[in-house]
Amino acid sequence: MQRVCFLLKVRADRLDEYRERHAAVWPEMLRALSATGWRNYSLFLREDGLLVGYLETEDFAAARAGMDATDVNARWQAEMAPFFESPDGAAPDETMAPLAEVFHLA
Repeated sequence: MQRVCFLLKVRADRLDEYRERHAAVWPEMLRALSATGWRNYSLFLREDGLLVGYLETEDFAAARAGMDATDVNARWQAEMAPFFESPDGAAPDETMAPLAEVFHLA
C-alpha cells in the first residue's frame, strides 16, 4: 500500500466556499474515488490556504489514471480549478506531486 501526501494552495478569498464544497462532495465523485483505489483520503486546510492531501492506494499512478478516465472527475476539476493558485493554469489534480516520505511509525 502506498501512502501519498501532496500540497496545493487554495486562494485566500475562496477558503470558505472551498470548505463548503468539501462538506458536500458529490456522491458520484465519492463512488469514483473509491472505485479507482483511493483509500483513507483526507484533505487538511490551513488558514493561509495551504492544503495538505493524504491518501492510501495500491498504485497512485493507476488511481490517478482511473480518475482521469471518469466524467465526474472532469466536471469536479473544472469546478474546483478557480479555487487554487496554480502554476501555468494547470488543473489541481495535475499538480498533485507526492512528497517524499522520510519517516513512518506503524
